[in-house]
Amino acid sequence: MAASALPSLDPALRDRLQRSYAAATRERRTRTLMGLALLAAAILLAGWVAEVQPAKFFANAGRFTKYLGDIAPTLSLATLPADLAEWFWGWKHWLALLGDTILIAYVGTLAGALGAFVLSFLAAANLARSRWACFAVRRLLEVCRTVPELVFALVFVVAFGLGPLPGVLAIAIHTMGALGKLFAEVVENIDMKPVDGVVSTGATFVQSVRFAVVPQVLSNFASYALLRFEINVRGAAIMGFVGAGGIGQDLIEAIRKFYYTDVSAILVMIIATVMIIDFSTERLRHALLSAEARR
Repeated sequence: MAASALPSLDPALRDRLQRSYAAATRERRTRTLMGLALLAAAILLAGWVAEVQPAKFFANAGRFTKYLGDIAPTLSLATLPADLAEWFWGWKHWLALLGDTILIAYVGTLAGALGAFVLSFLAAANLARSRWACFAVRRLLEVCRTVPELVFALVFVVAFGLGPLPGVLAIAIHTMGALGKLFAEVVENIDMKPVDGVVSTGATFVQSVRFAVVPQVLSNFASYALLRFEINVRGAAIMGFVGAGGIGQDLIEAIRKFYYTDVSAILVMIIATVMIIDFSTERLRHALLSAEARR
């Protein structure tokens, strides 16, 4: 702080304030530097335990950029329409597979959200009438969201064969586990006065949930479900890697057979589709939350 900024203070008091300010600044900088040092040490320790090798990364980083160069198409302004037509030669087939991918994500999200809707009320501590039932439902939701979707898909491919069904089941189970936890946390933060009022009239558990809980949580449930749909569209795009339907089947085939431009064309279509869905669902989620705030 400049001395001219405190002209009316006693010189001794001004000097004491300046020393205190300088000491506080040094202490804050020291804490920041110590925090950064601890963070850097934690990152290095985690990398060492996980056997992450930076030297290997820098030695082979050129392969990654070379692959990106390989899958990039050759485009020229003079022949751009013909070049684009050659790049996206299979767009009709890929678009149909993208439609399958979106449907897999949609059906899986819908089924998982319904399961999460039902189980969330049993997993919420403020509504639970049985501690054991609450404990069991919470552990069930943990299992559902802990096992990766691809592992579920592999299991279902073995059980039900190739096709969209394993993908739908895998997404539905994982979504139920993830949304069940989020829904239960929303329920645990509701105002309990309406619940107490409904229960005092002799209402059953289902009736108290229907008339006192659901009106308070429905918009948040819908917002979380839409967010999960965005995530599931991206997840469904790689379900085809294990034979669970969707655009991933053609993508992994193009990668394995070194159809370079096909890889980039499919990736561009996936990215564009996900961006459109993300934009649409984000606006819808904000509209739902705004409507809830105005109530």
